[in-house]
Amino acid sequence: MSVSLAKGQKLSLEKPGGGQLGVVRMGLGWRAAQRKGFFAKLLASQEIDLDASAVLFAAGKPVDVVFFQHLTSNDGSVRHSGDNLTGGAGDATDDESITVDLTRVPAEVDQILFTVNSFTGQTFQEVENAFCRLVDEQTGAELARYTLTGGGPYTAQIMAKVQRTGGGWQMAAIGQPASGRTFQDLMPELAKHL
Repeated sequence: MSVSLAKGQKLSLEKPGGGQLGVVRMGLGWRAAQRKGFFAKLLASQEIDLDASAVLFAAGKPVDVVFFQHLTSNDGSVRHSGDNLTGGAGDATDDESITVDLTRVPAEVDQILFTVNSFTGQTFQEVENAFCRLVDEQTGAELARYTLTGGGPYTAQIMAKVQRTGGGWQMAAIGQPASGRTFQDLMPELAKHL
């Protein structure tokens, strides 16, 4: 059963029957918003390149990143599916995804923050059906979903974080709008959510 996360809400990453999850996937899906108005039929929807990134932190410092130009973390525990330059049909499928093997994440990594950037510079007002979701890779069950609603005049979003807790891992929805075309542009904002 999936939980629809609200901004700031947290979710423990435990299996329904007890125990910790092994591998989770953070999926991202979107499509370009349909143009409106008199000329809408003459102009095709503009392609939008959203990029998912995962920044790994240890004691408040970035130690690795997974994004379209570095598809696998240095230790191999975090993997990106590859760059989707246009989005999808706006259905429930992932256009980009980042898989995290929680059992292999180095012990010093205590937080992983997930971001979405509009690499081509369009704002989220031009994006429809954008979502971020967490899936248990073993069962395929969707554990949580965060929807980008009410798109605004910003080009990035700090979506969520996965952090170590005393008993395992926990996910927190962040949903913080930001400006930037790459994860590097968001580093000052990411520090506020550690």
